[in-house]
Amino acid sequence: MAVHRHKREPDARHLFVRPFPGLSTAKKVSAGLAVLATTSVVAAGVLSAAPVTGDLVAADVAGPPSATMSAEIDPMERFVVSRSASRRQSVETKRVETKKTVVHEARTDADRAATAAAVRKAVQQGDKLWTTAPLNLWTASGEDARQVGEVPASRQVVVTGRQAGERVEIVMAGQFRWVTHGYLSEDKPVQAPAGLSMAPCPDPGVENGLTSAAVYVYRSVCHAFPQITTYGGWDNHGEHSSGRALDIMTSDVTLGTAIAEFLQAHASELHLYDILWRQHIWTPVRAAEGWRLFASRGSATADHYDHVHVSVY
Repeated sequence: MAVHRHKREPDARHLFVRPFPGLSTAKKVSAGLAVLATTSVVAAGVLSAAPVTGDLVAADVAGPPSATMSAEIDPMERFVVSRSASRRQSVETKRVETKKTVVHEARTDADRAATAAAVRKAVQQGDKLWTTAPLNLWTASGEDARQVGEVPASRQVVVTGRQAGERVEIVMAGQFRWVTHGYLSEDKPVQAPAGLSMAPCPDPGVENGLTSAAVYVYRSVCHAFPQITTYGGWDNHGEHSSGRALDIMTSDVTLGTAIAEFLQAHASELHLYDILWRQHIWTPVRAAEGWRLFASRGSATADHYDHVHVSVY
C-alpha cells in the first residue's frame, strides 16, 4: 500500500498579519495590499493563459481580483476550489475509470476467445490419456503456480504434448492445466475390487515407467503389506523394460510367501502373467500345475530368493 505524506498547511493568519517583520502597522497593511495586488495580477495572468489539459480542474474564479480590494476580505477565499469544480472532477474521474473498465473487459474477452480457440485445437490434435491416480491441477508448470482443483483417477484427459520439468499440460474444463508427469496412461486403469487398492502409496517414484496394470499391482501390495518398503520398478532388462513387471523386495520366507499367495488369489483382477519366488514360477495359464521349479541362474537375486517378482499382461 502506498504511503502518502501530507505537508502541513501554513496558518493563513500568520501569513498575512506578519509578512514583513519590523514595519509599522500602517506600513504592514500597505505592504500586505501591495502583495495582494501583485498576487492578483499574477493570478489573472495565469488564469487568462491557455487552459491546462489532462485530469486537472482549474479553480472556479469569476474574474481577476480588483487591485483596490478591501483589506477586510480574506484573500484566501479567492483561491478555494468550488464545489461545482469538485463535482466536475469527480465526473471526469468516473468517466476515465469507466473507459478503463471497458478496455479491460474487451481485453479479457479477446483472451477468452484466444484460449477457446487454442483449447479446440488441442482437443482436435492432442492425445487422450487416462489418469492413473488423483492429480492436482496447476495453473502453470513453475513453482509459482496455483493449485486450482483435482482430477480423479480413471479420468480421460487431453494432453497437449507440452512438458516442463515434472509437469505436463492437459486440457481440463475448457482450460489449460498442468499435472505431474508419470501418472497418465494409454490404458484405462482397472477399478480396484474388495481387497485391492488404487490409493497412492508413500513412494510414488516406484510407478515411473510402469503401465497402469503394474501400478495397480504395486498399490495393492503396498497397502496390503505396508511393511514392504523397497520395490523394483522399471528397468532396462527383461520384463522390467516393458514397464509391466514389479519386484517386491523381501528375504523373509513367511512374508514373501504371503505376498505370493495374495497375488495368486487376485490373479484375474490384476491381469497377472507370472509370479516368481524362491526359484519357482507360477502362471495363471498353468495354475493346475502349481509352483514349478526352474533351473538355477547362479545367484540369490537371479533365483528370486530376496524378492517376489510379478508381471502383468
